[in-house]
Amino acid sequence: MSQFDVLCIGNAIVDIIAQADEAFLVENGIIKAAMNLIDADRANLLYQRMGPAIEASGGSAGNTAAGIASFGGRAAFFGKVAEDTLGDIYYHDIRAHGVAFDTQPLKGPPPTARSMIFVTPDGERSMNTYLGACVELGPEDVEPEKAQGALVTYFEGYLWDPPRAKDAIRLTARLAHEAGRQVSMTLSDSFCVDRYRDEFLDLMRSGMVDIVFANSHEIKSLYQTSSFETALDMIRKDCRIAAVTRSEKGSMIVRGDETVTVKPTAVGEIVDTTGAGDLYAAGFLYGYTKGRSLQDCGDLGSLAAGLVIQQIGPRPRQNLREEAINAGLL
Repeated sequence: MSQFDVLCIGNAIVDIIAQADEAFLVENGIIKAAMNLIDADRANLLYQRMGPAIEASGGSAGNTAAGIASFGGRAAFFGKVAEDTLGDIYYHDIRAHGVAFDTQPLKGPPPTARSMIFVTPDGERSMNTYLGACVELGPEDVEPEKAQGALVTYFEGYLWDPPRAKDAIRLTARLAHEAGRQVSMTLSDSFCVDRYRDEFLDLMRSGMVDIVFANSHEIKSLYQTSSFETALDMIRKDCRIAAVTRSEKGSMIVRGDETVTVKPTAVGEIVDTTGAGDLYAAGFLYGYTKGRSLQDCGDLGSLAAGLVIQQIGPRPRQNLREEAINAGLL
């Protein structure tokens, strides 16, 4: 028997979310719709300049873990925070969602990570992230019983930025595969793909990663092509399963020669796209660990993503299990 459905590994970040117009992004040199890594000084500067904000525990893989728990799945999380106010907020929030989080906090500097997220009127989010304590995640934080006890381990490509985190992920993946489990990752961001293209491809081709999540921009960046169809044909050869989101076009899932087309969930107003890909992965992995078809997995992912973009913040406010039952998906 497995102890968990999914173990998520990622940057433990408190999101500070504010609305802003396009001019604000230009004036402050913020790259729109991307995750920009910043230092402590710039983090303080942007915090001073931003308008009224909402603080919420975030981080890509943490959002996915919260989503899986909301579906009724058993989720665990590895991520590093510091012993400070934001660290306390993070511990409280992720555990309140029902996620097992026992990584020991950092007792000294740097402080808990934070991301200043500016949401423009079109719903796009521009993230400015100070990684802080996240960079201290290392092999000593790997809990073997969770690595071996989760049906699927899921990690975010963003975590490839802090060097020691790579060792933690490789150790977790080895323990998972030795226990007959599977490993998945999200490419996270096209700029992240540009930084680590060769390493990401090696993770897939070496068999360390079984399932890959990406959006259309990331997959085209991975294979350095402007053709989505070409990129999709290439990724189906490089990993066991790939799930690729396409915004209003829904998503496509490939496994060998099999191709599954998933329709998007109908939404009203798009408020904030923060967490859309994270919640898609949550729905997909919940379905996958319950033995559902790829079509069902994609539909569950589409439902979760469609709900989260209609709110401010990256974690579900609704009970996703109830929403899925009401939609006839469970």
